[in-house]
Amino acid sequence: MHKRLGRWAYETLTIPGYMERFAVKRGLIKSMGGNAGLAKLATTYFENINVDAEGVFTGSYGLLVSVQGNYDDAGKLAVEVVQLKGSDLAAFLDSDDGPTKAMESRKRWSGFLDEATGYSAKQRGDKAKEETKKFSKAKSAIKMAHKSMELMKNLDQATIDKANELIASLEAMIEAGTPPSETQVKKLDKLF
Repeated sequence: MHKRLGRWAYETLTIPGYMERFAVKRGLIKSMGGNAGLAKLATTYFENINVDAEGVFTGSYGLLVSVQGNYDDAGKLAVEVVQLKGSDLAAFLDSDDGPTKAMESRKRWSGFLDEATGYSAKQRGDKAKEETKKFSKAKSAIKMAHKSMELMKNLDQATIDKANELIASLEAMIEAGTPPSETQVKKLDKLF
């Protein structure tokens, strides 16, 4: 996702077109006023803010060439960031106020994420790890269910049908990027 490019800690390469999603504290989107409130918040951190008909804002600041974001239907903050890279980044950092403006860019980005999600950087990292675990457990349960159905000869058709139904449900959630709950995974595990 991010690759270190050079001598500055903030010289990273972000893959264009990669949308990152962050968990948002319960009730924050409503209290903030949804995407309109998010766009208003963005004006305090970024410059050149534009908002499209769907409420997606676009802005920039310093080495952040483009910051595009909105609250998605799943209640997450979806953002796409494009940063300076290559010779443009080198020229930016070699300018008189380049390193200072780069640090300010990072500070603004972090502050924006803190306010837009209601979570600190550590909490966002913990939430991301938690979601990754849920996906991993679901994928593991699906593999085990397939293996169990393959090896167990005395399974009745109702159990096989229920397992396939639960597998399809979990796979749909994984495909949609929605972390399955522990209860949903346990239902599949309990069949075998």
